[in-house]
Amino acid sequence: MSYTVVYASKTGNTAFLAKSLAEALPGQDIVCLPAAGAQVPDSDILFVGFWTDKGDCDPDTAAFLAKLQNKRVFLFGTAGFGGDPQYFSDILGRVRAHLAPSNLVIGHFMCQGRMPDAVRRRFEALPPKEASKQLENFDRALSHPDDDDAAQLVRAAIGCL
Repeated sequence: MSYTVVYASKTGNTAFLAKSLAEALPGQDIVCLPAAGAQVPDSDILFVGFWTDKGDCDPDTAAFLAKLQNKRVFLFGTAGFGGDPQYFSDILGRVRAHLAPSNLVIGHFMCQGRMPDAVRRRFEALPPKEASKQLENFDRALSHPDDDDAAQLVRAAIGCL
């Protein structure tokens, strides 16, 4: 069985997960998007990683997913806001919508990822009550993804093989 790990990463969060997954799946290829000109790999399973942009996958991943036909796909991603399974589920639903119906999503994984300092500055400018909640989440995200997140991804992915 052949695998390809394809990912986009703005801050390094998804790259960390993708590389952890690639190390756990011997014999696979790893491809970093942007996908504008990327060829769709001829692999049995595609592990596609994304970063969250406004509640959906990033534009490069969306363009790549739209190219896929008749593929088995495992989706994995990072989002700055974590701790809410429904939020992750909503993101994954929007990401799946980029795939043609001929594709089969065999599994998925989401975890929190650290955000750039510019986001913290934006949160600090909010009204105090709202800023407190956002800054708490920002600080919680600083250590993610971590080795435990990577191990959970690997277990989820291998469990779908």
